[in-house]
Amino acid sequence: MTSSTAIFWPVLVQVLLTYVVYMIVSSRRIGAVKAGAAKPSDFKVPSIEPEPSATAARNLSNQFELPVLFFTACLSLFVTGGAGMVAVVVAWAFVLARVVHAWVHLTSNRIRIRRMLFIVSLLVNFVQWLLLAIHIA
Repeated sequence: MTSSTAIFWPVLVQVLLTYVVYMIVSSRRIGAVKAGAAKPSDFKVPSIEPEPSATAARNLSNQFELPVLFFTACLSLFVTGGAGMVAVVVAWAFVLARVVHAWVHLTSNRIRIRRMLFIVSLLVNFVQWLLLAIHIA
C-alpha cells in the first residue's frame, strides 16, 4: 500500500462511523416507540423526538458537517499527490477526534468535552487544508 492510498483508511473509518450512528439513531427511535416514549409520527417533527434519539439524530447531522471538509481535503490531497505520511497521520488524528466526539455525544453528552473535541477536529482539519495549500504552492 502506498502512502497516497493510505489516506483512504481514515476516510473509510469516518464513513463507518456515520453508518454506526445511523444504526444508533434507528435503534433508539425503535426503542422509544416500543417503550411508549414516542409514536412513529413523532419523528416527522424533530422537536418532539425523545432526547436519546434526538441526540443521536443530531450527531448524525454532525457527520455531514465538518467531515465533508475532511473528505474533500483527503481526496484533494490524494488527487494532487500530497497524501504522504504526514497527511495520513493528520487524517487519522481527525478521525480519532470525531470518533471520541461521537462517543461523548451519544453517551454522556457532556458539552464541555464535546466542544473541546470539536475544536480539536476543526483545528486538525485546518492543518489538512494547510498541508494541501503547501503541497500545491
